[in-house]
Amino acid sequence: MTQGMMDMGIQSEELLQFYDIIEKGSIYSVYQPIVSMQDGLVMGYEALIRGPKDSNFHSPLTMFQFAEQHGELYKLEQLTREKAIQGSILEHPQQLLFINISSHVLYDPGFVPGKTLEILQKYGLRPNNVVFEITERTSIEDFSLAQKILAHYRKQGYRIAIDDAGAGYSSMQAIAELQPDFIKIDRSLIQDIHINKVKEYILETFVTFAQKMNISLIAEGIEHVDELTKLARLGVHYAQGFLLGRPQADPATIQDSLKMLIWQQRKVQGGHMTWAIGDLKTPVKVFDKKVPISEVADYFKKNQESVGAVIVSEEEPVGLMMRDRLFQQLAGQYAFSLFWNRTIDNIMDDSPLIVDEFISVEQVSQMATSRSIHHLYDLVIITSSGKMAGIASIRAILESITNVRMESARVANPLTGLPGNLQINRELNKRIHESKPFHVVYADLDYFKWFNDRFGFQKGDQLIQYTADIMQQAISVCGTPLDFVGHVGGDDFIAISSTDEPELLCQEMIRRFEMGVQMFYEDEEWEYVWDRSGNKVKSEGVTLSLSLVVCTCESPISLEHISQTAAALKKKAKAYPGSIYYFQNIG
Repeated sequence: MTQGMMDMGIQSEELLQFYDIIEKGSIYSVYQPIVSMQDGLVMGYEALIRGPKDSNFHSPLTMFQFAEQHGELYKLEQLTREKAIQGSILEHPQQLLFINISSHVLYDPGFVPGKTLEILQKYGLRPNNVVFEITERTSIEDFSLAQKILAHYRKQGYRIAIDDAGAGYSSMQAIAELQPDFIKIDRSLIQDIHINKVKEYILETFVTFAQKMNISLIAEGIEHVDELTKLARLGVHYAQGFLLGRPQADPATIQDSLKMLIWQQRKVQGGHMTWAIGDLKTPVKVFDKKVPISEVADYFKKNQESVGAVIVSEEEPVGLMMRDRLFQQLAGQYAFSLFWNRTIDNIMDDSPLIVDEFISVEQVSQMATSRSIHHLYDLVIITSSGKMAGIASIRAILESITNVRMESARVANPLTGLPGNLQINRELNKRIHESKPFHVVYADLDYFKWFNDRFGFQKGDQLIQYTADIMQQAISVCGTPLDFVGHVGGDDFIAISSTDEPELLCQEMIRRFEMGVQMFYEDEEWEYVWDRSGNKVKSEGVTLSLSLVVCTCESPISLEHISQTAAALKKKAKAYPGSIYYFQNIG
């Protein structure tokens, strides 16, 4: 047998194997979690297809390449969508299922929302649970046609994601033309972002753009804690990667330590003033989902000021009934007799905006205002540990954002944006009043005046901002959720923490400072620097002196006592060459 005949035999055997897989539907889905960078909870899953385990087609890349070569991509994609939906592990109606679709498939007459809708209904899902994640954007030749096709899907309730942004020009063009609901940031831009300033600046631009366009960012391929920390600090909305969870067939459990890190980082990022949506919650009338529509209508008639009611099942919110929408439903010629004795779950909105009490008001505002115009002013339902806690109106949300921004702008440090002296004093007084143990770290840069004189004010400002960054990063890694970082002024900072290991926190601040301060020196060399008094001192450059005041609160303490102790420790630290911390217990 010739080599050519052998190759043909192998090819035809592979083709038979491929058709057998399609006919028997012997592929399956695994699901990788996508995690919220506000609370560490699973927002949704990306469905990833796998072929039979003992087959040459176990790898999805091999399978899809083969299908495309033999003109069977549409059949394989259709089966892939069905398997993704069939095996779906969504745990509640707010979670999303991300399904990959090749841009080739967009133009396939067989790819119609109706078919996907049938499968969704069969397995108890809805279009608003599904995000079509578009891959292979380079093959989109007619963007105007793609826009029309995607607009058709959007009207059905589906959402759109652009995959691998940052991996090439095609993704930028696809974002501009298709205006997706989600942008997935490619691993190439995420890898080592905590030590690569260029990548950080590019991602900052993405974040600013996404905020203006009401688009959510998902960072892909996160494998290290430092990457996750940096992304949370930059304001990226969602995260995905092996660090958070590998693709699997069962619902994911995110490690508590990672949830805590995300939650801490969110609070530190809110070192400007921030409110959680739970701070705005107000009571609302609640009905069980099986009460008659007539009972809800009677309530609204007797309570003219009530704009809506929440529908629950065993204390968990499952729907919303807005007053106006109910009476519109009942206004038709036969609607009254048709609906009056049916249960409220037949006509309620079963996919309202439901948020956890710890999510920031700003994020809820973005989620609420990106809803369709018909639901823009619907109440936002707030939960605590999944149970009904209250509601917030759009008006209350927008008013609180305005108030917080005005207050932050008035009292925050203009260079770093960190809380200034007014908020620092408030925080210290609150801690003293609570009489629970806490720790105060005063940070001061040594030889900063020398640095400013030698390298200029712009570089000096950058070093101040860098110090603010490392303090916040150290707090996020070694601190607790309610820790605080403030900017006293100039090159002086303060951190207030309840960590069990305050010395470890100081060590982490020094480690991070020393790791990056060299980049500010522009490869210059010197042997001596000058202190604030003009004295010549042998030193390698700017160092960090920390005063750690451990407040045990076993006896009364005052602001003055803390300040005097910190000043004495600072004097000791500054007398020692290099970055160092000294500590003392009080109270």
